Amino acid sequence: MSEPNEPDRKSLGPTSHEERFRLYIDESGDHVFKHVNQPAHRYLCLLGVWFKNPDYELFHRDLEQLKKSMFDPHPDDPVILHREDILHRRGVFSSLRDPQRAQLFDERLLAVIGAAKFRIVAVVIDKKALLEQVGSFEGILHPYNMGVKFICEQYKDYLVHIKGCGDIMAESRGGNEDRLLKRVYYALGIATWNWQPQDGGPFQTAITSRELKVKPKSANIAGLQLADLLAHPCRHDILREFGRITEEPAPFARLLMEAIRDKFHRHNQSGEVKGVGKHLSPGK
Repeated sequence: MSEPNEPDRKSLGPTSHEERFRLYIDESGDHVFKHVNQPAHRYLCLLGVWFKNPDYELFHRDLEQLKKSMFDPHPDDPVILHREDILHRRGVFSSLRDPQRAQLFDERLLAVIGAAKFRIVAVVIDKKALLEQVGSFEGILHPYNMGVKFICEQYKDYLVHIKGCGDIMAESRGGNEDRLLKRVYYALGIATWNWQPQDGGPFQTAITSRELKVKPKSANIAGLQLADLLAHPCRHDILREFGRITEEPAPFARLLMEAIRDKFHRHNQSGEVKGVGKHLSPGK
């Protein structure tokens, strides 16, 4: 099936570099329907963060300065912030086994994230409830794609509201999965926003790229690293807020949530975060 051509750029909102946005998407948890009675496997969190380009450039600069001050990496071997590697002190993060150095890193990372200007949308998919609601695997939209769909809808609504435009990037998940994700992105554009080059609809007005951008972890994309760092603590925060768990977050996760509390996307009219910047699906 051939895809439509890119839209006429004259029909888009602001197209200068300074006025455009980019959404970065990552996940916490697995997307398969196995062991869904176990909390560790029951919930999948998809998280998106979006920046206006000048704000993103400042965040990228500050994050790279933090890495240089803490780890002094070689230009050909950049430090990639990955939550699991930091948590388990793997690779370059082994230096954080020193408690004083770890405290300094945490403080500096929180300061960089707290100072950055971005918006967050996080959605948790309850795979067990989804199975119970539908009754079988037949007809269930892939939980990863459900999360991507929700985030992209919120991003599109925001861009339409401010008469802005931008594109979307996700972390590469492998050859076949990347192709499937790009196909879903294309299909969601047709199904959700009825994107057609000639109709001037919301998708055409807001999203500048017909194709989802995917980059590997090794590409050192600051926005994808931020999404990776936030996905797990936001998953825990949403499950607590919606009454699914009672466990307190870890100390650093609690401080991180405090640093980003005001960055969650809100409803344009009511200012409500629940169901907009934070969402659980299915809700019952």
